[in-house]
Amino acid sequence: MAIARLARQAKRPHGFCVKMTAVAIMGFCFIFVWSMFSSSSTSATTQRESFDDIAEPVAGNTRVSRPHTQSREREKEKHEPGRVDEKQNGESDLELKKDEKKINGSVSLVVTEHESRRKDKKEEASLERKEKDDGTKKLPNEREKDNQGQEESGDEEPGKEEEEGEVVDGKEEANGGENTEGNGYVQGDGDLIQNVDQESVEKVEHESAGSKSTGKMRKIKGPVFDPNAHYSWRLCSTRSKHNYMPCIDIESGTGRLQSYRHTERSCPKTPPMCLVPLPHEGYATPVHWPESKLKVLYSNVAHPKLAAFIKKHSWLAQSGEYLTFPQNQTEFKGGVRHYLDSIEEMVPDIEWGKNIRVVLDIGCKDSSFAASLLDKEVLTLSLGLKDDLVDLAQVALERGFPTIVSPFRSRRLYFPSGVFDAIHCIGCSIPWHSNGGKLLLEMNRILRPSGYFILSTEHDNIEEEEAMTSLAASVCWNVLAHKTDEVGEVGVKIYQKPESNDIYELRRHKNPPLCKENENPDAAWYVPMKTCLHPVPSAIEQHGTEWPEEWPKRLETYPDWMNNKEKLIADTNHWKAIVEKSYLTGMGIDWSNIRNIMDMKAINGGFAAALAHHKVWVMNVVPVHAPDTLPIIYERGLVGVYHDWCESFGTYPRSYDLLHADHLFSRLKNRCKQPASIVVEMDRILRPGGWAVIRDKVEILDPLEGILRSLHWEIRMTYAQDKEGILCAQKNMWRP
Repeated sequence: MAIARLARQAKRPHGFCVKMTAVAIMGFCFIFVWSMFSSSSTSATTQRESFDDIAEPVAGNTRVSRPHTQSREREKEKHEPGRVDEKQNGESDLELKKDEKKINGSVSLVVTEHESRRKDKKEEASLERKEKDDGTKKLPNEREKDNQGQEESGDEEPGKEEEEGEVVDGKEEANGGENTEGNGYVQGDGDLIQNVDQESVEKVEHESAGSKSTGKMRKIKGPVFDPNAHYSWRLCSTRSKHNYMPCIDIESGTGRLQSYRHTERSCPKTPPMCLVPLPHEGYATPVHWPESKLKVLYSNVAHPKLAAFIKKHSWLAQSGEYLTFPQNQTEFKGGVRHYLDSIEEMVPDIEWGKNIRVVLDIGCKDSSFAASLLDKEVLTLSLGLKDDLVDLAQVALERGFPTIVSPFRSRRLYFPSGVFDAIHCIGCSIPWHSNGGKLLLEMNRILRPSGYFILSTEHDNIEEEEAMTSLAASVCWNVLAHKTDEVGEVGVKIYQKPESNDIYELRRHKNPPLCKENENPDAAWYVPMKTCLHPVPSAIEQHGTEWPEEWPKRLETYPDWMNNKEKLIADTNHWKAIVEKSYLTGMGIDWSNIRNIMDMKAINGGFAAALAHHKVWVMNVVPVHAPDTLPIIYERGLVGVYHDWCESFGTYPRSYDLLHADHLFSRLKNRCKQPASIVVEMDRILRPGGWAVIRDKVEILDPLEGILRSLHWEIRMTYAQDKEGILCAQKNMWRP
């Protein structure tokens, strides 16, 4: 009633004050009613407290902590004064799903990162690594943190899950305009019918002037292989057919190409999910070692240009179904043994099999060089160049000699620095002096201090010889001997790399210059060659400061630069026991058929060392995301390469008799978006009738067994204990 009376008075001309009073009264009434029905002033606090069990949003590469670990997070914040309190970012930061929090106790969040906070993020990551490693130190020869971000321990217990940092040193820093999608990160369907709830990875790459920084990785827990997936396969339809090498052969483009191989390693954007066919002439069980030194089955290495090559060379011949290698016929006139003896006479310090153990042979021509050195206990790794259209590297592998295929033009070879005792090149027609001498500087990088570079030519070219002499002098290589062998009719020149940096300072013209201090000489994966000289190692913690012990002592000799010698010794004894008590006798493998072996995830070379005195050789592969233990492997007198298993390996199909993978797949599920492509690659490089021994977690081995069965492999043995297991499988000689 009072309000109605006031309304009637408001219509009068003198009712302005009454109008204002009415408005005020109505406002107070509204406030009173709102206060009665709204929540209490403490409700906002109550709502925030109800989310205390959810951790603060953190960087994309950092795990969300559980409630009982929040005290540890607060302790980290004390060390991070520049960290922004992300609780103030609004209500949206609090809207986390409870089921996300229950995925193995952690979930990764994607957060936009500002440039000014990168330093704080690195400090946080280093603190977490310190807690996880429990004070474990890295080996001194590991790659630099800036280039690697490694977090895997080389001597960790089998099955122990680790976090792997992106360790791609200079990946495609200078790609020369070629395909840069070589890392296999682009997922493709191929011929795979699969619904995989696998662990995905998000890379956040930061570019800096002239270099690439380490990518951040986001982890989402999930199986490597979907146990309910179904697989169907088809044969590859490619130009190179049964000799298909995905990262070397060109299988794209239109028109007829003069060459079917890349000038540099270049992988398909989508990892191949097809199976390489067998040769059209048929494939049979390879000739066993050591008979394979003298003959191999011609059908196993058939090539369109091989027949024409045989007619022009006397060191190989076709005899019925075999390709033979007469002992008295080699590329070396006078015989390869005479050639090796003459080198040793020219430089007596070259004691084959003692002082010289690991040799790199540039170009695959006459494999008798590697065969004769093997008789002297020298392990020769042959480098098959991409322009070898006759595929002689495949012939070398079929004969049972260590061989790898790689282009050699503008990127570094996949070896660490200072590991080869000697490098040999005969008639390889490589322009060492071109492009600022990059190719010779690459030889200087991988050659051991005081190591030998042996260059042999049949016909001397005065201009090339003068250019080579000038270039060798500029890198301070000493000419130990230069002689033309009257019997072999070949000119041999032997150079020696300096053993210290003193001579570099005495050069009048500092060209090529010394490399910068932050230039990692061991960085080799997709790293362009540099026109600079790497200083000779001088610190005791660097590998290459001393010449190794004579063979076979060096196999179990650990110099001062090797950290944690006790763990290395324990690792050697561990693998020696496994090989002797299990692999050689307990798996049903006929070792008389085994010659070429690959350890797909070598750490310190313990597996290869355990087989060193058997009639086999092992290619030790150190994944690029793992600690850099490859210098240790070479120091022990063994051979190996760096590789990223998200890509295809640099070798021919049907190259190996046995593949060994120790916890490889559990380490790769955070890198490769299509882990099944690794199984396809194993099928490509393994010979029919070959074996695979896989050690990993049971949750990985179970679906992996299904994939192998879909490839018509025979599962010969499975064993599991405490969530760890072993799977032994054999590839069939045929497929339906």
